[in-house]
Amino acid sequence: MAKNADLSGFTTAQTKSETAMDKTARAVKEIKDADAKQREDKITRLRKARHESEAEAKANPAS
Repeated sequence: MAKNADLSGFTTAQTKSETAMDKTARAVKEIKDADAKQREDKITRLRKARHESEAEAKANPAS
């Protein structure tokens, strides 16, 4: 029996186009991730400033 080289019954998978809902979900995720990054940066900066302030206060007591 000879092998049939013609596989016309099979098609290559085509990429699914992005729906409006997919675009919206992606945009929301990007915005939320950016906000979370900004929030984490702010918390880190404020925490560092508080630790420096507390260390300075211990080193130079006002009383």
